[in-house]
Amino acid sequence: MRILLVGALAALIVITASAVFAAEKISGDLVIFHAGSLSVPLDKMAKEFEAMHPGVHIKREAGGSTKMARMISEEGKKADIMASADYVVIDKNLVPKFADFNIRFASNQLVLCYTDKSRFASEINADNWYDVIQRPGVVWGHSDPNLDPCGYRSVMVLQLAEKFYGKPGLFDKLIAQRKDEWVRPKAVELIAMLKDGKMDYAWEYLSVAVQKGLKYVVMDKHINLSDYKYDNFYNTAKVAVTGKKPGTTIERVGSSITYGITELKDAPNKAAATAFMAYMLSPEGGLKILEEMGQPPFIPAIVPDEAMYKSLPAELQELVKVKN
Repeated sequence: MRILLVGALAALIVITASAVFAAEKISGDLVIFHAGSLSVPLDKMAKEFEAMHPGVHIKREAGGSTKMARMISEEGKKADIMASADYVVIDKNLVPKFADFNIRFASNQLVLCYTDKSRFASEINADNWYDVIQRPGVVWGHSDPNLDPCGYRSVMVLQLAEKFYGKPGLFDKLIAQRKDEWVRPKAVELIAMLKDGKMDYAWEYLSVAVQKGLKYVVMDKHINLSDYKYDNFYNTAKVAVTGKKPGTTIERVGSSITYGITELKDAPNKAAATAFMAYMLSPEGGLKILEEMGQPPFIPAIVPDEAMYKSLPAELQELVKVKN
């Protein structure tokens, strides 16, 4: 009996020591650049991760995904992790020079947000929204397409609406009515304007609408960019945004909304970055938080080919599958 107790005590000491070592072997600042639409879930993830690893301090900077990626690729800003609301932003700006892989981990959809203060709030619905936002005095907007995927996706929704509803000229009418000051650099500014009554309607992601307690109109799947089954129709929407060099443009083509995340090649804190991504991509960790907050995760997360899969840290391979 005594031998069993001694053996059990020794095992407990080993387990405890291992846990302490695991907690201590990662420490320091962990810098994450990310899409503004991930702010709320990442806040909760950061708190949980820091509780598990007291030596790590997470520093987050949020903004339009394109802007955040360009801060890394063009301005030389240092970060450990970049999470984008459009995985294509990472492919276009960071892979392969600044990152080896791009993991697709969640989806979303565009909705038209409003509050009780919004003009015609009691009337708007999925069938008349495009008529309501054209009414005199109605203020509606979206984020800047050149800085934020939510911005160019909002424009895509308007293009698709013209085709889906069979309303020739609808897109041009809406864009002509929209004032420049209704297009804001960050989507978070739109939310503040909605709540202050300075804006009646704003295009946002469903997850953000849920997290911020906003009312919203759900669009038909043909136009809300939520379902890959409609990608052939989504592909007909195209928006030109500013390119890497002044005076150049890049064409963004409509597709179902897919978020991407990567660890930068020159990440100052690679150990903490990989550990955080392993937590975030766990069905019982970050992916569970996303689901609770109205953002459907991919379980498991995906990469497009075997070559990229092999470039993943070993800790992430068991959480990711290959899917074109």
